[in-house]
Amino acid sequence: MGLETGEWCRCHSLSITPPALLRSHGSRPRPHSSHTPIAPRRPGEYSRDCALLPPSLLRGSRSRQPWRTWGDVVFVIQSQRNSFHVRQAEKLRKDLLLQTQYKMSLKLLIMQNVFFSFSLSSQFGNNSSWIMFLEEDTRVKLQKLHEVLKTFDRRKEWFLGKPLHDEESTIIHHYAFSENPAAFQYPDFSAGWALSIPLVNRLTSKIEEEPLKSDFTIDLKHEVALYIWEDGKGPRLTGVPELCTIPEHNPRAQYCATTVSSQSPLCGQPVKSDNIFIAVKTCKKFHSDRVLVVKKTWGKQASLLEYYSDYADPSIPTINLGVPNTERGHCGKTFAILRRFLSSHVPNTDWLLIVDDDTLISLPRLQALLSCYDFSEPVCLGERYGYGLGQGGYSYITGGGGMVFSREAVVQLLASGCKCYSNDAPDDMVLGMCLNALRVPVTHSPLFHQARPEDYAKEFLAHQTPISFHKHWNIDPIAVFNKWLKNDKHTEGLQKSTKDEL
Repeated sequence: MGLETGEWCRCHSLSITPPALLRSHGSRPRPHSSHTPIAPRRPGEYSRDCALLPPSLLRGSRSRQPWRTWGDVVFVIQSQRNSFHVRQAEKLRKDLLLQTQYKMSLKLLIMQNVFFSFSLSSQFGNNSSWIMFLEEDTRVKLQKLHEVLKTFDRRKEWFLGKPLHDEESTIIHHYAFSENPAAFQYPDFSAGWALSIPLVNRLTSKIEEEPLKSDFTIDLKHEVALYIWEDGKGPRLTGVPELCTIPEHNPRAQYCATTVSSQSPLCGQPVKSDNIFIAVKTCKKFHSDRVLVVKKTWGKQASLLEYYSDYADPSIPTINLGVPNTERGHCGKTFAILRRFLSSHVPNTDWLLIVDDDTLISLPRLQALLSCYDFSEPVCLGERYGYGLGQGGYSYITGGGGMVFSREAVVQLLASGCKCYSNDAPDDMVLGMCLNALRVPVTHSPLFHQARPEDYAKEFLAHQTPISFHKHWNIDPIAVFNKWLKNDKHTEGLQKSTKDEL
C-alpha cells in the first residue's frame, strides 16, 4: 500500500516496470545529488525511471494487430521502493503473466500511489473496463476473476472489494460514523479491489478540479472508501464474496478469485535477537506501571534493551540521556537515542528498534520479518502514515507501533544534519521530513499497529500475524499481549518450512 509522492509510467504495450524493479537483491539505490523532491509526472508524461519490460518477458505478445487485452482489466500492483518489496511485486507480476502462458497481453503496472492510479483513465479509459488494485501478497486466479467481473455492468460506477467495517468508533478513523460504525464498509486491500472505468473517469475529473486536501493519511483503505463515497454522492463499496483473504492453499480457496500468499513473510533464518538493539522511551511517572508491563511480557524476549527516561533509576535500570521530559513529541529524546546507537556506549548491531513504553510487540515475529530486509540499505520500517501527501508532503513511521531502522539509515539521517526544531517536536514526523529530504523510502508493514486490537476490523486482523500494538488505554495490556503476540507457533512453523526448503 503505497503513500510515496507519485510517479507513474505510461504503458504502450504489455506492461511497464521501473528499472529499480529489475535490480538484483542487495543492490544499492543510486544516490541523489539534491534534497529537492521530484515533482509528480503529469498524465501522459514519461518518467526517466520507467522502461518497457525486456523482450524475454514479452514472448507471444508483440504483434502488428491491435493489442488483445485480458478481460479489459488494468492490473495495478501496489508496491514500495525497497528491494524486498520490489521482488514481491515482480513475483506477482510473473505469476499473472504465466497464467496467460504469454499468449495474451496484460495491462499490468507497478505503482506506489493509489490516487495517482486514478489518472490512468486518460491512458486506458477508451479500451478498458476495470482497474484492479492488488497488494504484493495478493494472489489472483485470472479466469475466476474474469467470471466475477463480467457479472457487473461495466457501464455503471462500481467499487468492488472484500468489505471491512469497524465494530466501534475508532481513533484511526477519526471516530467516523460513531453512532453506527458498522454502517460504513471499506475494502481489505489484501483481497484486491476494483473500480469500473466510469467511476475512475469521474474520480480523475474530481481530483483535477479539486486536489486532495487531507492533512493526515492514517488508514488509506478507509480514506479511499470515504473519498469515493463522497458523503453519498458516489457509490458505496459492493462486497464480492470471491475476493478473499484466506491462504491460497486453503481448501476453501477453490471458490475464490483472489487469496493471500501467506500470513507472515520469512526470507531465510530470522535475524538474531542480539543483532537488534531496542530502545524504550519512558519517563519517571511510568516506571512502576508501563515499564513493569514490558518486563513481564515482551521484554523477556530481548537480548539488548535499554530504557531511556528523564530519571536514572538503577532498579530498572533506566538511563537519563540529559534531555528534559516532554508531555508530547519526544523528538529530543529520539535523536539522542539515534546518536547513542552509533556510539561506543552500546553494542554494534545492524538494527535499531525504538518503541514507546506502552508498545506491545513480538520480537520473534520482528526477527522473522527482518530476514526479508537488507541491513546494508537505509531501511525505515513500521506502520506508515502520511502528512499532506496531496500537496507534496511526506510519509513517516508512526512511533507507537515501533520504528525500525537499519544502521545505514541512522548513519544517513545523522550525517545529513537533520535535527529537531524543539525537544517536544513530534519525533516520527520530523524523521519523516528528514527521510523525505534524503530520498530514503519509508517502508510500510501492516503488521505494525499504532492502536489497540479493538481499533481494527476483526476481518483485517484475522489474516495477519501481527507484530505490534500500542496503548494501554481501557485494556489489560498483559492479556492483550498473551492473546495476540505471545503465541509464536506460526513463526516456528515458518522457520521449519524454510529449513525444509533449504
